[in-house]
Amino acid sequence: MKFCENDTVILLNDFPEFGLKKGEVGAVIMVFTGPNEAYEIEFVDNEGRIKAQIVLPPHQLDIFKN
Repeated sequence: MKFCENDTVILLNDFPEFGLKKGEVGAVIMVFTGPNEAYEIEFVDNEGRIKAQIVLPPHQLDIFKN
């Protein structure tokens, strides 16, 4: 699936090294098309502070649906 900047996405895997668990919601802040498709995702805590900002391939993300 292709994502766009500002899309809200959900994690499909745990990333304990970043303090992130499957199901956490983040926002796409940058799209990379080469050499491989990837997305920079920002995750925030309940207070709105940045919790983690990581680059992930599309197979580790899904679009968030309310």
